[in-house]
Amino acid sequence: MGLYHFHLPDVGEGVAEAEIIVWHVKPGERISEDQNLVDVMTDKATVEMTSPVDGVVLAVHGEVGAMMPVGSVLVELEVEGAGNVAADAVAEKPAEAPEKAAKSIAPPLPKVEPSPAVTSAPAPAVAVPAASSSVSAGRARKVGEAPFAAPATRRRAHELGIPLQFVPGTGPGGRILPADLDAYVAAGGASGGAASVARERTGVTEERILGLRRKIAEKMQEAKRRIPHIAYVEEIDVTELEALRQDLNAHRREDAPKLTLLPFFIRALVQILPGFPQINARYDDDAGVLHRYEGVHVGIATQTPGGLMVPVVRHAEALDLYGCARELARVAAAARGGSAAREELSGSTITITSLGTLGGIVSTPVINHPEVAIIGPNKIMEKPVVQGSFLSVRKVMNLSSSFDHRIVDGYDAALFVQALKRVLEHPALLFMEKVA
Repeated sequence: MGLYHFHLPDVGEGVAEAEIIVWHVKPGERISEDQNLVDVMTDKATVEMTSPVDGVVLAVHGEVGAMMPVGSVLVELEVEGAGNVAADAVAEKPAEAPEKAAKSIAPPLPKVEPSPAVTSAPAPAVAVPAASSSVSAGRARKVGEAPFAAPATRRRAHELGIPLQFVPGTGPGGRILPADLDAYVAAGGASGGAASVARERTGVTEERILGLRRKIAEKMQEAKRRIPHIAYVEEIDVTELEALRQDLNAHRREDAPKLTLLPFFIRALVQILPGFPQINARYDDDAGVLHRYEGVHVGIATQTPGGLMVPVVRHAEALDLYGCARELARVAAAARGGSAAREELSGSTITITSLGTLGGIVSTPVINHPEVAIIGPNKIMEKPVVQGSFLSVRKVMNLSSSFDHRIVDGYDAALFVQALKRVLEHPALLFMEKVA
């Protein structure tokens, strides 16, 4: 029998480390060749690490969430034959016991402080002492009748959220005393099926930010820290654009994809970006170099089960409207399904972010570093619009945008958005070879 060390391989260009996302094996388990050992993440791509050999797992290294350098040992295996570790190395460092290794990778459980539960079952009623000679004349008040209480007691009951008509009173003639309020709360806040008392919630749950969520957090922090954002919002009349979209969908071929607004936005960017080369760009601020691109590679901010990802529609300038729709649907589905390749999640030169019907009135999108611009269509609303001497109802959308103020001046940002507005408000321009 021999010892085999499985090392973290190089999972991509320029990647020096990867984060452990989930372990699929544990010490003591017998595994076969090509069986998945562990999932790791680098940038925004999750990669499955499979075993090159059959064997028994002796130890695993690294907790979930740990950053492991390329070349480090992830799994120690006992295999038939010599393995890949010299015998003297094995003697110097014996393998960890399976139980100990298993304990070392167990992630800490979330700490949850118990929150007092509010019971819905009736609590035992607080006994009302029988009337005696020391109690003033008159029958005792029944629970549910109009309460008798001093103003100070009523004020305290109001602060506690206690309905006085359900509190048994132990004072003369059934008067409710401050002690009765305390007894009511101690009894569970309900008497004879009455409504429960509002309570403070004190529970706290701890959750480690791992995997894609941590990558998103790091990237957003880096973007806001490094890029001085300038925001610009413009109102766009998309009545004609929406009419065209609906007509194309109503008469599309069976093999044609259904059109959303995003393919129209992609084509509009293709039309105007040649006139704004400093916006279809990526800024290497470490080197102080701006890379301007002739090709238009549009990132599409996409919500996935794991969090926000940005798949890329590459060379949109070479795609027609339906081609943009097909490629957009393909890369978005790959991102949501976790099958997107590394090249499908990188290399964008400008990004579109849209929340669809949840888009709100306006947003302030964060630039996808190292790009220098991002646009964010918001929801469409019908509004009364003055057109000459007439008032008509039009479909209007606010277009939000953010720019890297180190590269794009406010004047140029405004010119860019106005050019985009012109094309979207006159959709025939989408199909011209060149827009003046």
